[in-house]
Order: sequence, then C-alpha cells, then structure tokens
Amino acid sequence: MSDLAKEKAARLLKKRGSVSSLGSHEVRAKEPVGKTKDSISTVSYIDEHGHHDDNPRPTVQMENTYQLVPSKRFPVLTVTEILKDVLANYLQEEKYEAELCRQMTKTISEVVKARVKDMMIPRYKIIVVISIGQLTGQNMRMGSRCLWDAASDTFSSHTFKNSSLFAIANVYGVYFE
Repeated sequence: MSDLAKEKAARLLKKRGSVSSLGSHEVRAKEPVGKTKDSISTVSYIDEHGHHDDNPRPTVQMENTYQLVPSKRFPVLTVTEILKDVLANYLQEEKYEAELCRQMTKTISEVVKARVKDMMIPRYKIIVVISIGQLTGQNMRMGSRCLWDAASDTFSSHTFKNSSLFAIANVYGVYFE
C-alpha cells in the first residue's frame, strides 16, 4: 500500500472514530486471502483501553485474611423470626392466585434478603428460596441438596399456612472463605 493510501485510510479511520488494531496512527493491510484488494483491520474507539469509562473507579487491593472459620456464627433463630414476620405480614389475608403468588414470591424473597443483609453478618453469602402453593389438601415434600461445610454453613426455615395457600421459606447462610 502506498504512503498516500495509508495516510488517506488513517484520516478516514480517525474521522470515523476508529483506530487501527496495529497502532493509533499506523494502518497496515492484512494479508490477502483469496482477494486481490487490500483490506484494513479496525478496532472501535470504545475497544481502546481507558476510553469506555469517563470516571474510572479506583481499584481496591484486598489482602488475604486466611480466615477459615467465621468470627460470628449465622444467627439461625433471628433469621427464623424474620421469616415468620415477613411471611405473616405479606400472606396473612391473601388468597391463592397464581400470578399474584408469583410476584409475591419475588417480593418476599427480596424483603427477606434485605432484612438478613441489614444484620451485617460478615463473610456469609445469603441465599433465599421461597415457594408458595395452593392449599387443597395435598401432601408435599420438598428437599434441597447443597455442598457445604457443616461446621460453618447453615440454614433457617419456616412454613406458613392460611386458608388457601402455603409458603415455605428457606434462607441458606454459606460461609465465604
């Protein structure tokens, strides 16, 4: 490619807001593979390092603590009281409707998760699972399986019933080493 063609391609790319993948001002042709014309490889302006963040966040370097056991245990009884309170407040007077219960499941799980996180239990991941179903005299068994450390990981559970629905709430506290 001649110098004049290189300069023209560089100006065109600069005007479009793209730069060459080979450098900010240098434009080279790719090896022709089955083509007779030269082609130019370009990278978008956004792909350049540092141009997509107008306000870059400072990186925080954390030191390893090597803390293998929790300093504070997961408060099972307190979390069970939260589950009882939230389920009773949200579902006491509700009748079973599939669409309403679908939304209530999401809402209740978010409320429970927020209230447990407000307790600021250090280094525990919180997983909330809520199930709501219609109460029609059936039997139901629910199970869950997890891979965890029995010394530090635990869960809290509560079952709620009213005249038309039942709810099962589980909160898992998994220690994050």
